[in-house]
Amino acid sequence: MGLASEIARTLLPLAIVGGIAVFVIKRMERKYKKGSLGKKKSKGAQNLLDSLIPLGMLSGCVVGILLSIFSPISLLSAITLGAGIGFLFGYFAYEIYSKKE
Repeated sequence: MGLASEIARTLLPLAIVGGIAVFVIKRMERKYKKGSLGKKKSKGAQNLLDSLIPLGMLSGCVVGILLSIFSPISLLSAITLGAGIGFLFGYFAYEIYSKKE
């Protein structure tokens, strides 16, 4: 029983992050096919828009590392979940910022 719970505890963050990644990629693919990806007039604003998702992932990794330091969650699980949740928040920030004029 201990082995099964250990395997589940190891693979659950990977499954959650995989689901988040598939969701975001499919949504971005649909927006690309419709031609409705975010466009900004200035180059700086477009660079910021294009880098929101990677910045979300980086900040999620930092939060995951800090969470791992101060709680009994393993480092690998915390980084995985942090990056996945940061990916999702970066996508939401992309959606919000791409709608603003």
